[in-house]
Amino acid sequence: MAETDSPATLKAFEERLLEVSENLPKRLRQCADYVAANKDRIAVSTVAEMADGAGVQPSAFMRFCQILGFSGFSEMQRLFRESYVGGWPDYTTRLHHLREKAEGSPSALLAEFVEAGRTSLEGLLKTIDPPVLEQAVQMLSGAQMIHIIGLRRSFPVASYMAYAFEKMNVPAMLHSAVGKLENHHAIRPGDVLLAITFSPYSSETIDLVETVSARGIPVVAVTDTIVSPMRKFGAITLSVSEVDFGAFRSLSATLCLAIALSVAVGTARQED
Repeated sequence: MAETDSPATLKAFEERLLEVSENLPKRLRQCADYVAANKDRIAVSTVAEMADGAGVQPSAFMRFCQILGFSGFSEMQRLFRESYVGGWPDYTTRLHHLREKAEGSPSALLAEFVEAGRTSLEGLLKTIDPPVLEQAVQMLSGAQMIHIIGLRRSFPVASYMAYAFEKMNVPAMLHSAVGKLENHHAIRPGDVLLAITFSPYSSETIDLVETVSARGIPVVAVTDTIVSPMRKFGAITLSVSEVDFGAFRSLSATLCLAIALSVAVGTARQED
């Protein structure tokens, strides 16, 4: 029995997921995190596969569906199948065929990562809200200094954006945490923090966002799920979902967004 009315649209689903995720116990929070990062799998997976991906028992995943307002997994899956009629991703099947053709060979791995990257790029247009992207560009282009932080997997994106801004004469500073040196005192009123982090989220990045947000410094976040901790700090949030192959996730879509964001900011500053 559903605990409340079920979401009727994907937007309503995302709002409900964001609403309930903060107060869920550990196992159900795992379900929320997995669903948020893999919404495109709901339409094509079984409840057992979704539960396995989340690292929980199927019964726990069913309970999670009910907390969202659905009678069970089938009702939640129906919402996604109806929303993706004729167009929900079938990358899992295509990657499976690629593995069968040349399993283990370098060329097969290349084909699989190309396919995963292509699907991630296609999904980028669905996860980025154009008005929010425009808001992020306006915020960054008006900053006296753009402070950029992205650690571990996010570091290539952060360092690329610092490089791109430097080439376009946009004042920017990369916070790398090298030697455990903290540069948060360099962030002043009039500056903007650009934070890049993906699940499992960097504690250093979250701490810096929390610190500067408390000081009233605006934050633009590039992150992966609608339950990302970046949202609770009032950041202008740009969501990116990368399709994984095995235990690896490329940065294809994230770097594409980084290029677009960097060029848009550089262009806006030149126009001003």
